[in-house]
Amino acid sequence: MKDKTNRSSPLVTFVLLLFCFVWIVPTLGIFVTSFRNADAASSSGWWTAITSLKDFTLDNYDQVLFGQRFSVGNAAGTKMVRSATMASAFLSSIAVTLPSVIIPIFIAAAAAYGFAWLKFKGRNVLFALIIALLVVPLQIALIPILKDYQNLGLNGTYLGMWLAHTGFGLPLATYMMFNYISSLDRSILESAFIDGASHFQTFMQIIIPLSVPVIASFAIFQFIWVWNDMLVSLVFLSGAGQKAEVVTVRLMNMAGTRGTDWHLLTAGAFVSMILPLGVFLGLQKFFVRGLLAGSVKG
Repeated sequence: MKDKTNRSSPLVTFVLLLFCFVWIVPTLGIFVTSFRNADAASSSGWWTAITSLKDFTLDNYDQVLFGQRFSVGNAAGTKMVRSATMASAFLSSIAVTLPSVIIPIFIAAAAAYGFAWLKFKGRNVLFALIIALLVVPLQIALIPILKDYQNLGLNGTYLGMWLAHTGFGLPLATYMMFNYISSLDRSILESAFIDGASHFQTFMQIIIPLSVPVIASFAIFQFIWVWNDMLVSLVFLSGAGQKAEVVTVRLMNMAGTRGTDWHLLTAGAFVSMILPLGVFLGLQKFFVRGLLAGSVKG
């Protein structure tokens, strides 16, 4: 008899292809529009670009990455200057995102190790309180935190962003890593303790290397969340000016000031997608392993 366990039905294949089509076509339209000039993008649909390749240009990406040129005049004459660039916002987003991913990973990993393998009074209650924070909307915490940041001088700083995203990401990180670390074989830790290893040595030399799949899974979630965040950045970086604008805030400003310039907005959207897409593709082999970790024991 033929093994049919790995063969999908035609209906399942059709549904999957339909979903892929629904996702790909709008993305393809945005991608094509990002290479069209202003007149072509505003006067005709993107699908007509196939018959008029002469409308394609790289000027959209030049204006998005290096700023739009405009003249400034004074008594001494006029000069050409450039507006705020997506390249600076890209660097600002990296400065916000990388520490906001790394810091909660190590804090949550240490907390998950303690909850999984250390016995102390109130452990279950404390763990339940941390997990309960998953259902608390972050919006209700923004104003109190903003007032504290203003008193401490952290408003408009990268440090304030790192602390905010770390606090908002810790409950999920702790929960995911606890499920994984608690599923590890206890004999591995016992062997390390017999050899004289301390809890810190066991954590750094055994737990962290074995937890790469769940660390990568959370890193994908946290990276995409922080990179695509606009609300937290808009609240806590509002006093830093254009020099600290992240890509989402820069795109919002582009939409507000040049809402009809679809060719520039689409180019900016694709610039903002490059790094998250690379992170996901680079870590995808760990993604499913990390999500399913601890779901089945025995």
